[in-house]
Amino acid sequence: MPSLSGLSSYANVIGFLIGLPTVVGAYYQSWRARHESRLAREGLVYSANCLEFIMENGDSINLVPLENLHTLPRTGEVVFLPGTSSHDLQEPQHAAYQVTRIEYIYIRVENRHAQHGQARLVKAVAHVDRLST
Repeated sequence: MPSLSGLSSYANVIGFLIGLPTVVGAYYQSWRARHESRLAREGLVYSANCLEFIMENGDSINLVPLENLHTLPRTGEVVFLPGTSSHDLQEPQHAAYQVTRIEYIYIRVENRHAQHGQARLVKAVAHVDRLST
């Protein structure tokens, strides 16, 4: 019969090999849940890092990732945006829109390399009016 002192070293190694990945996985899951809840509180989960085109009544027309843009539209410019192809006039459709105003949303940079008061652009909202029918 093996002695208990001989089995305890194997039990320690097996416990460590099972316990360490479990602890790391649990920590990662809790960190990810906290990160997602913070983004949800900021309201940027679905449209983060995007330029959003919206009508004055609040209807969203398009989302464009900021990294795909070489410039942002300016107030007064005309943009051609794709939309739905339905014949329902309530839905945004392919059309020319004039940019009436732009809002920029920034958040504080929170990492160890950030300077005091440093912020970054996370979303731009272009309010547009439809030019063509």
